[in-house]
Amino acid sequence: MTPIPDQHPLKQLFGRLTERNFSEALGWPDFQVTNYVANLLLEFIHTDQLSRIANHEGEPVETVVELLYEAETHSQQTSAEKECDIHRHIGDLTLFLAGIFPEYCSRIKCSGLIHHKDFLVDYVKAGKRSYGIVATHQDPQDKNPPSLFQTLSTNFELCVAGLGFVRLDLDRFQESPPKQTNNILYH
Repeated sequence: MTPIPDQHPLKQLFGRLTERNFSEALGWPDFQVTNYVANLLLEFIHTDQLSRIANHEGEPVETVVELLYEAETHSQQTSAEKECDIHRHIGDLTLFLAGIFPEYCSRIKCSGLIHHKDFLVDYVKAGKRSYGIVATHQDPQDKNPPSLFQTLSTNFELCVAGLGFVRLDLDRFQESPPKQTNNILYH
C-alpha cells in the first residue's frame, strides 16, 4: 500500500481531529499517540486492511478470535516478528472497532449472535494485551518505539474514548454545512 502524503486532506483532517479530541476532550496531549491513531484511521480507510492478516491457507482472517489463534500458532511455529505483526493488528483492529464502531461491538454481545466467532471476545482486553505483547517485542523495521505500544496498552480505554469523540465530530460533519465544519475543526 502506498503511503498517503502528509498534505493529503484526509491525513490533515484525522490528524487535527485526533489531536484536538485527545488534547481538549481527554486532557491527554500525547503527539505520538494522536499521530499513531490518526494514521490508523487512514490505514483502515482501505477496508481490505481490516483483514490484512492471512491464515496458513492464505485466506484473510476476519475475526479477532481467529487473529488470536493465528498469533498463538505463530508464537509456537514461526518468527516472533510475525507474531508481533499479528498482535499489533489485533490492537489496531480492536481499538478501531471499539472506538469508531461501538455499536458493532455491542451488537455482537447483545443481539444473541452467539454464532459470531467474537461473541466471547472482550475487544478492550484483547487490544490491551496485544499492544502489551508488541511493546515487549521490538521489530527492527517498526518506526514506532516500544514505549508507544506500552502507552497504547496502558491507556487503551482512553484511546477508545478519544476515537469516540473523533467519530462524533465525523458524524457532525455529515450533518453540517461546510462553514460549521470549519468551526468543528478549528474551535
